[in-house]
Amino acid sequence: MLRRRNLLTTLLIALPWALLLTLWHQYPTTHYLSLLRKETDENVTSKVLLNGTSALREVFPSCTRQQQSIGATPKIIQNYVYSRPPPWSDTLPTIFVITPTYTRPVQKAELTRLANTFLHVQNLHWVVVEDSPRRTNLVSNLLEKAGLNFTHLNVETPKSLKLGLSWIPSHTPRGTLQRNLGLHWLRDSFSNTAPPEGVVYFADDDNTYSLELFEEMRYTRRVSVWPVAFVGGLRYESPKVSPAGKVVGWKTVFDPNRPFAIDMAGFAISIKLILEKPHASFKLEGVKGGYQETSLLKDLVTMDGLEPKAANCTKVLVWHTRTERPTLVNEGKRGFTDPRVEV
Repeated sequence: MLRRRNLLTTLLIALPWALLLTLWHQYPTTHYLSLLRKETDENVTSKVLLNGTSALREVFPSCTRQQQSIGATPKIIQNYVYSRPPPWSDTLPTIFVITPTYTRPVQKAELTRLANTFLHVQNLHWVVVEDSPRRTNLVSNLLEKAGLNFTHLNVETPKSLKLGLSWIPSHTPRGTLQRNLGLHWLRDSFSNTAPPEGVVYFADDDNTYSLELFEEMRYTRRVSVWPVAFVGGLRYESPKVSPAGKVVGWKTVFDPNRPFAIDMAGFAISIKLILEKPHASFKLEGVKGGYQETSLLKDLVTMDGLEPKAANCTKVLVWHTRTERPTLVNEGKRGFTDPRVEV
């Protein structure tokens, strides 16, 4: 009898609460509260965007997160929207990046990775020079979609000058003609106008670059230098810097007595210095392997004029990485995949 009375008491207590919860979920107030909660969430998102990327919300509304209710038709974005680089500043020195490139299976992948890095660098102008008799559609389309300030050039290296195809010992390393054409374009562009404040940097498309590197080089007075990783059979090569902050030599194993024993990715040059020395260029003849950098720098600066960057050359901000050559043995002679698909 006592157990039945306790059960009845429990039911009398639980039943009203169950009815109340049922009515609560069916009552219109719930819809109002959910709308209020949704509006609050959207306001929070707006504040975050206003503090950070509100411009992206205004210009590219498709980039913002969409609030969708259950059962609503999902929004499908058919066109890719590329984020643009930071706004151009009239007070910030410009970085002119010269990149030689050539046709190969990984070319688009390399240039895409490099473009994605450059999108984060303010006041950057990308000079891409193809080793080709004509500008290819692949590179042209990539540059048009990248959202960067760019110049697209081309010059073909004669077969007799390409590495491995010349019988003379002073054959030309890949990219020499292309880098020289980039320098010629710069000099021609500012022959009749005052040059901007800025630097010239030679960025190969197979390297990896820290964003910090570009801010280090931006205020170069003449020629700035820093370490480069994975070159010369070492973890990194670097200029030797004295306690007084002067470059006094080179930390390298391969021919350390070179006047400038430095990798192509390890220096930047003031644009004004490039214009002041119109005959300075990479030499095509009589240059041994590893001396291309010296062939240019010896006409621009002495060791005393070098400016060590990257915490007096104690930080690595660029890596001489190389994409692994893809294995395409299953393509066969005629090709298995559709050659019309751009890779």
